[in-house]
Parts: sequence; C-alpha cells; structure tokens
Amino acid sequence: MIQLIKMAYRDLGRNRRRSFFSALAHGLGLAILIFMAAFINGELRGATDASIRLSSGHIQVRAEGFSDDKTSLAWKDLLEDPNQLASQVSTLEPVLAATPRLFASGVYNAKDETLGIRIIGIEPDSEANLPYRNGLLSGAFLTADDRQGILIGKPLAEKNGIQVGDSMALLVSTSEGEIDEQPFTVRGIYTTETSSLDEGTILMPISKAQAITRTENHASIIFVLLKDTDQTDAVAEALHSQNLQVVTWKDLNPLLMMMDDMVASYIYILYAIVLAITSTVIVNTLIMTVYERTREIGILAALGMRSRRIMALFLTESSLLAIGGIVFGLIIGGTMTFFATKYGFYIGDMGLTGIIMGDRVFAHMKAADTIVLSLISLGITLLAGFLPAAMAARMEPVAALRGGDKK
Repeated sequence: MIQLIKMAYRDLGRNRRRSFFSALAHGLGLAILIFMAAFINGELRGATDASIRLSSGHIQVRAEGFSDDKTSLAWKDLLEDPNQLASQVSTLEPVLAATPRLFASGVYNAKDETLGIRIIGIEPDSEANLPYRNGLLSGAFLTADDRQGILIGKPLAEKNGIQVGDSMALLVSTSEGEIDEQPFTVRGIYTTETSSLDEGTILMPISKAQAITRTENHASIIFVLLKDTDQTDAVAEALHSQNLQVVTWKDLNPLLMMMDDMVASYIYILYAIVLAITSTVIVNTLIMTVYERTREIGILAALGMRSRRIMALFLTESSLLAIGGIVFGLIIGGTMTFFATKYGFYIGDMGLTGIIMGDRVFAHMKAADTIVLSLISLGITLLAGFLPAAMAARMEPVAALRGGDKK
C-alpha cells in the first residue's frame, strides 16, 4: 500500500499544475457546500431562536377558547388570575421564566398614514423580556407601576421621527368591543434586530394594558421559556390541563418546522449534485493521465502488474486528489464560515409571513455536517475515479505498448 501511495504521488507530481488545480476545483466545490450548510443551519437556527424569544416562547399556556387567528379580549378567551398560574408554572425545575402577557390591537395615527400596531402588556421585571431590555437603544426600560410609559421599536421611531420623551396617542381596542384613545410617553426605543416585528410592536406594563383594555386580572397567555429546548415536550406534558391549551413552539411555528423538514429531505441531494460536478474535474484529469501514460501502463502490465493493482494505483491517485481537495475545501470553507459566523449577512426585512427572521443571518457550522460532507466528497470522488481506473486496468500490454509507440 505504501508503494502504491509513493507511485501515485510521483505520478501526480509529473504535472503539478494540473493536479493542483484539479484538487483546488474539487476543494472549491466542498467549500461552497460547507458554507451553504453553515448558512442554512444559521438561518434555521436564527429563525427558531427569534421565534422562541420574541413570539412563541418554548411553551404557551392559554385559555381553551384562545385563537391565534384573532386578538380576542373577551374574558372567556383570556386567562383569569394569570399571576398565580405563572407562579405555579415557574416552580417546575426546567422553567427559566413564566410570565403573563396580554395582546391587544391598536392604531397609531402618524403624520401621513394610519398604522396598525400590536400592543403587548408585559411584566417588566421578567427575564423573558431580555431581548427588549438588552436591545434598548435609548431611554429607560419600563417599570411595573408606570401608567403612561411605552417602548417602541426602532423602525417605528425612525419612520415617524419619534424620540424618547415624545407623546404618542394610541387607539386601543377594549374587551367591550369599543375603542379607547389615550396619550402615552415614549420611555425608550428598542431593537430586536427583527424589523418586521419591531415596526409594529409596542410594549407597555401589563397592569396598564389591562386597564386600558378593561381586562382586569386577565392575560392572553402565560409565556414560558425553558432552560433547555429539548425539555419542551416533557414540560408541556406536565402542564397539560383539560381546561387550558398548552402549545409548544413547534405547534406555533408550523411553517418553520415544514421548512426544516424540507431542508433535511433535499439538502443532501443538492450536496451530491454539486460534488458530482466538481468531481468531473478529477475524472478528466485522470482520464488525460491514462492516455498520456498508455506506454507506461503497458510496461507495468508486461512486467506482471495485475489489472487489479493498476486499478488500485489510479484509485490511489484519485484518493490523493480528493484528500487534497478536502484540505482546500476545509481551509476555504472554514474561512468563509468563520467570517459569516462572526459578522453575518444583512438581509433586512424579507417580508416573509409565518417565519420570524432577524435582519442579519449568522452562519452556524456543525462539526457533524463538516465530517459528513468531507466523507461524501471523498466517496463521490472515489466512485468517479473508477472510470479512468477501469480504463487503465483493461488495457492489454501489447496494445498499450503499441499505443505508446504511436505517440
């Protein structure tokens, strides 16, 4: 085996430029796939994380009549005494935070247009509000006893020229089906790096939201965050109740789950296609080598080298080119992925419905994906190398010697 490797290395070294660019072309294909896998993983991971932190939580506990299709403030669709229920949920060891939230629809009359907004009543001190607290750009965060303060997103503030301390008059729907208008003071401006949500979401203390919507001591949901996402199903089962809805982030993000399943189903087919295309470069290199070394192959066969060993020699050359390509691919793909992981790609608001995506996508490379892609790359190259190896092995010694003489 060592002798075959030495012979294969020597043969590839005869035309170093061609061998180098063949391995490089294969490496570029692998690098593209490594980067593509990291980008897709990062996109799905970012969308999942954003959906959990900003919208669905890991689990939501809701009234039996609550519906995502409408923001109902009817008491029958809301949770009664939500603070007590949140305290009970918080006693479970896997729970990081459990807090009541009240959703209401509102309208803000801007200078040039009327904007529909979503009002979320929150418990300001809850750990579930860290995305808003950490994303505070200016001003101060809300306090539980603030009866006039609100937080608005950066896109809404920039679009309408609103600054901290400005007054905003909001029209808010009530549980009685009426519209109540009240002035509020902007305490702070936040960003969650998710323009699609920040532009239409206004936060206020839940006590004030309950007062203006006339839903005293009621909430839309108990928003639950866990220490470990893998515990979601177990905790949901523990919270199961006949009088309440207990739904998980998977139930609340069906499009995201469908997208994840689709990627898992088709991504390896795409990988195989790209690698097959790049492997043709190595195949062409080896075929050219076979024709250039026809006389040499005839001499080896005449000296007693068996067809099986000649085939092994060319497969070894194919393996060396593949390994070189994998090294190039890991270096180039790893460098690209490193920068994409650190700095990300700004995509802005893509206008997708059903999926919450941040304005910037960060790559996320899994070690398992890198290993699998490298092995697939090696396997496809070896399979592709069987053609030139078989051509060399089938040559008759006399015909090969004559073919070499004609050159």
